[in-house]
Amino acid sequence: MIHLKNAKQIAAMRDAGRITGEALLVARDMVRPGVSTYEIDLAIRRHIEKCGATPTFLGYGGFPASACISVNDEVIHGIPSKERILQEGDVVKIDTGATYHGYVGDSARTLPVGKVSATAEKLIEVTRSSFWAGVNALQIGNRLGDVGAAIDAVVRENGFSTVRRYVGHGIGTDMHESPDVPNYGTPGRGIRLCAGMTLAIEPMVNVGTFEVTELSDGWTVKTSDGQLSAHYENTVALTDNGVLILTEVEKGF
Repeated sequence: MIHLKNAKQIAAMRDAGRITGEALLVARDMVRPGVSTYEIDLAIRRHIEKCGATPTFLGYGGFPASACISVNDEVIHGIPSKERILQEGDVVKIDTGATYHGYVGDSARTLPVGKVSATAEKLIEVTRSSFWAGVNALQIGNRLGDVGAAIDAVVRENGFSTVRRYVGHGIGTDMHESPDVPNYGTPGRGIRLCAGMTLAIEPMVNVGTFEVTELSDGWTVKTSDGQLSAHYENTVALTDNGVLILTEVEKGF
């Protein structure tokens, strides 16, 4: 069942989204060579709790941290660690969420650590651009497949691949609600989009194959061929007046 949200509920989700977006800004300012992923996670948790919110990821399904921090060929769900120290040229994905007054915000960004390769720069930008292509297709009366197809088209046009095993999702009082939001699809297929839908749209894009492998820790997902991956996510709301990006607090980030 898809839970449509009214204006008051969307306003509450915007508050949760703002805190989530701010936490990612805190993380961005820490990303540099020599910093551990544990330190970044701790700063995210402190910001979320300072705002009177709860880190959604902490304990979710047993996850041990407030953010998923995935480096290089790690796609998603990386566990922060004191031993994982960022190095010049790394590509780091930071995914976090905040629960505030019962509603959830969920957002992710991919950041370069110092100077990265031209391929990494392109991957980060294409992943971000594919998200916005999906948002442009998120229109009342369109189908969910239009969104996924728009995302995948940008990815393919640039010679990359779209992860298929993991997808976006509905979001609200729970982090994962119906419907699933694939980052690929067929135009004109899938459920009809309508006002009140709140979704986490999150393209995961690989340089090489779209195939991924889950590690023995039960969380970390890597590309099967060891090549780089990027991730970009926002919580959005579809309204009669267009799309609201609930987790964006700084334009262009």
